[in-house]
Amino acid sequence: MDLTQTRYEVKDGVAKVTLYRPESMNAFTEIMENELVNIFGEADRDDAVRVVVVTGEGRAFCAGADLSSGGESLGKGEREQEERMIEHRDGGGRVALSIYNCRKPVIAAINGAAVGVGITMTLPMDIRVVAEDAKIGFVFVRRGLVCEACSSWFLPRIIGASKAAEFVYTGRVFRAADEIQSGLFNHVVPGDQVITKAMSIAREIADNTSAVSVALCKALLWHGLSEDDPQSVHLMDSRCFYWAMHQKDAMEGVQSFLEKRPPKFAMSTLHEMPDFYPWWKETKV
Repeated sequence: MDLTQTRYEVKDGVAKVTLYRPESMNAFTEIMENELVNIFGEADRDDAVRVVVVTGEGRAFCAGADLSSGGESLGKGEREQEERMIEHRDGGGRVALSIYNCRKPVIAAINGAAVGVGITMTLPMDIRVVAEDAKIGFVFVRRGLVCEACSSWFLPRIIGASKAAEFVYTGRVFRAADEIQSGLFNHVVPGDQVITKAMSIAREIADNTSAVSVALCKALLWHGLSEDDPQSVHLMDSRCFYWAMHQKDAMEGVQSFLEKRPPKFAMSTLHEMPDFYPWWKETKV
């Protein structure tokens, strides 16, 4: 991939994605959007990638959409708006869905300010580690806009409807340390510890778990949220568990436990997922 506004590197099972526009506090652009969509597609297809960590270069994670060209950057006339309204797909949403569709766990290492799409893009990520002094804001209503990047689906499921309403309706900017109890963040740490903490969690996953088991658990957790009752979740849990217990990774997991040694899982998320996966209708990005 030819990357100009992001960086992507894979080492020892962990892919590190860096938003790379430090001179603009990593403000989100169409170029960054397309690069991120391609990166998460690549990570999903690469068996060498077990976990993805996303961070920002410099003092910010992402300061939101690049509005340097002013309000005209949002639209160009009534007729064009009418013609494009039905077909339009917001860029943050394309990135969110590419993360959501990725079979690998994704950890947000929010090293600094994350505002607008800078925070909504992290919602489909599985784990969020944030700098305690990072400024966070779902600021859309203060710009005459609405929440995007599928955040009206993700945010209430992560922190509950009432807290989501408070963040979105006020559009206020807050420091991460002031909302430790909100449930938005897994870990709130000093700024210089964000990457270290995120990488520590990534290492724990990459070194000790089955890639296929993690991919199935990720699917069960996210897609279970849309089921009507626990009975339907029970049926899919049972199907996945029955399939997994007859695979070589389960045999290796039990044997390594009995032999008191680290497991050597070998199954591929690209080639060895169950034939009923995915069991939901996938959305193309």
